[in-house]
Amino acid sequence: MSQKAFQDYYPENVAHCYGCGRLNEQGYQIKTFWDGDESVTHYQPEAHHTAIPGYVYGGLIASLIDCHSTGTAAAAMYRAEGREMDSDPVFRFVTASLHVDYLKPTPINGVLEIRGKVKELKGRKVVIESTVYANGVATARGEVVAVQMPENFLNS
Repeated sequence: MSQKAFQDYYPENVAHCYGCGRLNEQGYQIKTFWDGDESVTHYQPEAHHTAIPGYVYGGLIASLIDCHSTGTAAAAMYRAEGREMDSDPVFRFVTASLHVDYLKPTPINGVLEIRGKVKELKGRKVVIESTVYANGVATARGEVVAVQMPENFLNS
């Protein structure tokens, strides 16, 4: 895919997140893209992401929802302003609230798809609803309240 992921636009000083930081070699390094009005991430869990044999650890699912949603929040803010993601000032978001509902056990075999929708964009706050799918079946749903990162975080 030649299109850059949302996370590829993060400034180097804030691109180290375990879930979405491209500069964290030990992390998940998720990649999120627009698919119409939804955002989408694909992620292949590994054997060490096991909760019980055959199923994904819930912490991984929460982490994927979290990072997918904060990336979506940043992209949504750029989109709302009609700006490209490499334009200044930089939009980067952190999690103010994360709520996850586990709908069904998530099988570990196969690629997970995470889809996000913007529920609210108001000032420095964006609310994203993200759903995890395994083999086309919704297994978890989360809501993230993301807030724009303070500028002193971006400049440190």
